[in-house]
Amino acid sequence: MRMPSAADLAWLIPLMPLMGAVITGLGLISFNKTINRLRRPVAVGLLSCVGASAILSYAVLAEQIGGSPPVEHLFIWASAGSFVLPMGYVVDQLGAVMLSLVTTIAMLVMIYSHGYMSHDKGYVRFFTYLALFSSSMLGLIVSPNLLEIYVFWELVGMCSYLLVGFWYDRDGAAHAAQKAFVVNRVGDFGLLLGILGLFWATGSFDFDGIASGLSAALADGTVPLWAALTLCFLVFMGPMAKSAQFPLHVWLPDAMEGPTPISALIHAATMVAAGVFLVARLDPLYSQFQSIQFVIAIIGTITCFLGASIALTQMDLKKGLAYSTVSQLGYMMLAMGCGAPVAGIFHLVTHAFFKAMLFLGSGSVIHAMEEVVGHEPVLAQDMRLMGGLRKKMPITSITFFIGCIAISGIPPLAGFWSKDEILGQAFNTFPFLWLVGFLTAGMTAFYMFRLYFLTFEGDFRGENIELQNQLLLAAGIQVEEDSNHEIGSLHESPMSMTYPLIFLAVPSVFIGLLGMPWNSKFAFLLEPKEALEITANFHWIEFLPLAFASVFISSLGILLAVFSYYLNRINLGEIVAARFPLINSFLSNKWYLDDINEKIFVRGSRKLAREVLEVDAKVVDGVVNLTGLLTLGSGEGLKYLETGRAQFYALVVFGGVIALVALFGVLG
Repeated sequence: MRMPSAADLAWLIPLMPLMGAVITGLGLISFNKTINRLRRPVAVGLLSCVGASAILSYAVLAEQIGGSPPVEHLFIWASAGSFVLPMGYVVDQLGAVMLSLVTTIAMLVMIYSHGYMSHDKGYVRFFTYLALFSSSMLGLIVSPNLLEIYVFWELVGMCSYLLVGFWYDRDGAAHAAQKAFVVNRVGDFGLLLGILGLFWATGSFDFDGIASGLSAALADGTVPLWAALTLCFLVFMGPMAKSAQFPLHVWLPDAMEGPTPISALIHAATMVAAGVFLVARLDPLYSQFQSIQFVIAIIGTITCFLGASIALTQMDLKKGLAYSTVSQLGYMMLAMGCGAPVAGIFHLVTHAFFKAMLFLGSGSVIHAMEEVVGHEPVLAQDMRLMGGLRKKMPITSITFFIGCIAISGIPPLAGFWSKDEILGQAFNTFPFLWLVGFLTAGMTAFYMFRLYFLTFEGDFRGENIELQNQLLLAAGIQVEEDSNHEIGSLHESPMSMTYPLIFLAVPSVFIGLLGMPWNSKFAFLLEPKEALEITANFHWIEFLPLAFASVFISSLGILLAVFSYYLNRINLGEIVAARFPLINSFLSNKWYLDDINEKIFVRGSRKLAREVLEVDAKVVDGVVNLTGLLTLGSGEGLKYLETGRAQFYALVVFGGVIALVALFGVLG
């Protein structure tokens, strides 16, 4: 009897965190006070579940690296006549990479959360949500068809709603969770229509079956080209929302209202990665339609530039990183549109490590700032109150600095290799889009080092009470004159929070070396044939000019940040605000997209709801009330005819007969 391989046991990877979450959740429902007192045992138990999934994921990845074939196990979930719907799980090279990535980041985030959420009354509930969130993403990765992916897709969305709105007693968190839910429903509705439409056209939910079926349907004329393109775009609407692509990106920055550990998990390995992963899974379908790929590339490029341009003006540390994520997701979609899914996934992997490190680093900073300015997010997250933290928080500052270098695309750190691969593919496919991505690389380097210098260098500004009051008033928060907040001292975060930062710094530096274009081990793992072609066509004379240009524009952005925010030789903020007030206002107001959504969709839907309510109250209720009134009135009138005397009834019958005779006489 053959021993089962790690891939044969891959169904346990999403199941173990799910079982841990279900058991803890049922305990919270049934024995709330008791379970909440068992904080450490619950955390250890859930962390063990995710850790076991991580170990099994590494074993699966090792098998795939060793050359094992993809493994697929299916069972019939539903059947009716000729219709058969299989479910199960599939493990291939792409799935193995994603499983290892998600479990690693989730495990580190849970370790970090032990320190960050240690004093929160919802500690156990938070860990339960984390385990459920991780399980949902892992289930999505191993899904063998679009229908099963949709189930886990919605579970991921539900978990993000719960975690973004974790502090539901805060208005900001409640509104952010609702915004994320509504915006993602728009994308998910398109995804569902696309899935059903593709099944109608091809009779399959399987990825390869859909691609080959649609190709055959187009060839024999069963499905017109416009319908095929429409269905492909509808499916892409799901990734547009999940991976925060323009114009459905607006939920992601607001999602920063949730606890910082979940921001790291969402931005690095789970929700936003789901959209990029699905587009990569559907590459056999999208590669048939160059027009759809061009649309994906255009949307990715707009998102890339939009996120970077808005990040230039952000003063909230977490929102600056959030718009950075929007921009980097744009790069990934640009790669998908250029027909280079391997490059897009490679950037997803490298970005996951350094962006998780940056977000957890921001959480470490906020955790320290709360000791000085209190727990009001407006103050604890505003970089105008920071500065000089490098001396007090050396581990956080060093790891944050490494993350800034990595995302800026400076070799040999990870971000250079993955971002440069995308720019190289764009240069060969859509040169104009390459130019936008190239300029965005310089903006990325500038705003990231702007974040670093405002946070960690210079003098500490957090004890400036006047500035604190100004920021509170600007945010519409009442200033308490008799506030007796006890000011603490800045200090480094506990080891449970700094250990994940140190661990993440290692792949942020070295993992990019797996994707060197002249010998990309990452590409050889995911697409061996494509990797051989890339290696065979690699020429230093083509690579070096683009690489030098990329490093040059990034170095220029860093240099500008040094002169503006470290040496204070240039007051860039005042120069831009004075000379280009419209541009400054445009960027500060986030391209006015939130205002447009507020006026058109939010206020429009409220107006429509009021009008519908008016129709319901006056027309529908009016008809019902009139019917009731007529019934009541007729009853009141007829009751006087009920005397109970036989003589009276006989008189009525006689009168009726006389009336009928008279009527027929007139008609005759």
